[in-house]
Amino acid sequence: MSTETETFETIRYTADLVVTTTDGYVLLIERGWDPHKGQWALPGGHVDPGETSRAAAARELAEEAGVYAAPEELVQVGTFDEPDRDPRGRYITVAYHLTVLPGTTVEAGDDATRAEWWPLDALPSLAFDHADIITAVTRGSR
Repeated sequence: MSTETETFETIRYTADLVVTTTDGYVLLIERGWDPHKGQWALPGGHVDPGETSRAAAARELAEEAGVYAAPEELVQVGTFDEPDRDPRGRYITVAYHLTVLPGTTVEAGDDATRAEWWPLDALPSLAFDHADIITAVTRGSR
């Protein structure tokens, strides 16, 4: 007789987006609330019911930074699923990459208090595991 039991944890599904310019900048947003309120992060957020992670990434980019891209323009970078990547619990994110031209206008919205272009070689401390996600993109493009 088996006494094994399955244990379940709540897993939340998110999408994050690395937007870079052709001259070496990355788009970051300043978070407007916890966790990591006031810290810099990639645009991103929860995948809504019935939505793909690619569509969620495009939606979040528009909502948080005022940059509009068609979902098919986004290139999947990978899945990030370390158990402790978010202090709120288990979050699994699919990350995407988009390259835009220098001078692309950004405007903070939704839960972002600021949206700015940062040089890839001089990034601030980043929330969550977003430095790892950026590294995955820049390593892949070299």
